[in-house]
Amino acid sequence: MSIKVVATNRKARFQYFLLETYEAGIVLKGSEIKSIRAGQISLNEAYVRVENGEVWLVDAHIAPYKQASRFNHDPRRRRKLLLTRKEIARLTRLVQEKGVTIVPTKVYLKDGLAKVEIAVAKGKKKYDKRAAIAERDAQREMERHFRP
Repeated sequence: MSIKVVATNRKARFQYFLLETYEAGIVLKGSEIKSIRAGQISLNEAYVRVENGEVWLVDAHIAPYKQASRFNHDPRRRRKLLLTRKEIARLTRLVQEKGVTIVPTKVYLKDGLAKVEIAVAKGKKKYDKRAAIAERDAQREMERHFRP
């Protein structure tokens, strides 16, 4: 089983507490999968929405594939995510809580298929973010101090 990470959402870990993660397949067009294999995807402003028993990836940017010419895709179109009914029901219940959302954390190729790791997340407060920055700075300082 070979896994190649194509894109990560680094801001997600900084802005949210990640509670649970799920692996979801994505419904893609031919030009989209070719762009993803070339690493042309961004999750910076992307989020996941549950509507009518379906899960959608919204605002993920997949760059147009140059060789597709007029058969190209819309870079920011909504893409359906493939999960089991049980997982969708659980996500629906969790999102109804106040302050809980679903964010995509990474996109990867697993045995040739594009997969998205999504996480149920709760937003961090400003003081939580400051604590994370302070902890990271302290770790860097210790590493710098103990390096030969």
